[in-house]
Amino acid sequence: MGMPIIVDVRDDGVGPDDLDPVFEWFSWVDTTFSTYKPESEISRLNRGELRLEHVDPDVREVLDRCEQLRIETSGYFDVRAASPDRIDPSGLVKGWSVDRAAALLDQMGIHNYSVNAAGDLRLSGRAVPAFEWRVGIQHPFESDKLAGIVAICNGAVATSGAYERGEHVLDPHTHTPPTGVLSVTITGPDLATADAFATAAFAMGLAGPEWTTRLRGYEALTILDDHQVLWTRGFPHAGASVAVYPAAT
Repeated sequence: MGMPIIVDVRDDGVGPDDLDPVFEWFSWVDTTFSTYKPESEISRLNRGELRLEHVDPDVREVLDRCEQLRIETSGYFDVRAASPDRIDPSGLVKGWSVDRAAALLDQMGIHNYSVNAAGDLRLSGRAVPAFEWRVGIQHPFESDKLAGIVAICNGAVATSGAYERGEHVLDPHTHTPPTGVLSVTITGPDLATADAFATAAFAMGLAGPEWTTRLRGYEALTILDDHQVLWTRGFPHAGASVAVYPAAT
């Protein structure tokens, strides 16, 4: 899917071959949802060669959830953010596919694992021998440092920002990159929703932090471009408060 995906299993007796069904699933997702492959269902939908009622049920499920999230986020998460004439559900597909991969691992009787898709993670159990998983939030100015650490046993962590991939998130209402914010990290029970909420909150710019305080079941940490760090009351910090400062010049 144009990104590295790492499955880290801490259960005893699980070998690389046992994870083949998980990576076969990701391969199917790539083939079906890719916006780059001309034969994918998303590409065929965008060219008008495939009608919505004829798509795979999983494609319909994803697009239905995207529409629900568009409404929940007042349009800040929108599959048509880049163009009104094309749909791009990639902002949900990554997290959705990881959540499904986690369900596969659960069905296989695997209890302690991390599924990492380009820095967005779904976590379960323990990072044996540790009692929890610890996820670093990249520092916005110094790539070899962390702005904070999330401590979590079961759930998801997603971050949206511009300092890693450039200005790839647009405000769907203005079709311009948001200003005033460097990154938004969302934690919660599933990665698909956490990732969508992170994208939406980042697209909101300075309005994002207040919006995240109203989320139910999800917590947020926002880094502003004036170096302030804001977080919701239940954000799962590992340790003390977070401080962000620009790199020395």
